[in-house]
Amino acid sequence: MFGEFTGSEGTDVPEPTVGSTVVVAADYFQSYSVVGLLAVVGVLFVAVAFGAGRLLRPVVPTPEKLLTYECGVDPVGEGWAHTQVRYYVYAFLYVIFAVDSIFLFPWATVFAAPGYGATTLVEMFIFLGFLAVGLLYAYKKGVLTWT
Repeated sequence: MFGEFTGSEGTDVPEPTVGSTVVVAADYFQSYSVVGLLAVVGVLFVAVAFGAGRLLRPVVPTPEKLLTYECGVDPVGEGWAHTQVRYYVYAFLYVIFAVDSIFLFPWATVFAAPGYGATTLVEMFIFLGFLAVGLLYAYKKGVLTWT
C-alpha cells in the first residue's frame, strides 16, 4: 500500500504499521500525563491548605473585627478619597524605567561577545537617548515637580 522508500543513505525504511503509530501516540500522551498529574497535585495541595486553614482557624466574630481596617485609622465619613495624580505619574515613570532597565541585562551579555561590541554600544546609546528624551519631556511638562 505504501510502497518502498529508500533513504538518502540507501537503507530501506520499514513500512509503517498501525501498531507503531499507537506506540508513538502513547509516548506523546504519556509525557503530557505527567504535566496533568502535577497540575492535579498542585490544585489538591492548594485545596487541602485552604481547607485546613478553614478548619483550624478560630472563628470569634466581634464588632471590632467586622469594621473596615485602614492603616490603623477608624473609618469615619464616606469611603471616597481623592488621590493626587502625581502619585500615579511617579509610579508610571518608575514602571517604565524599571522595565526598560531589564533591556540592559541582555545588552551586557551581548556586549562582551566578540564582533558585537561597537554595534551594541551604539544601539544602547540610542536606547538610552530615547529614555533621556522621555525623561526630559516629563521634566519640561512639569510632571516631576512636587508642589
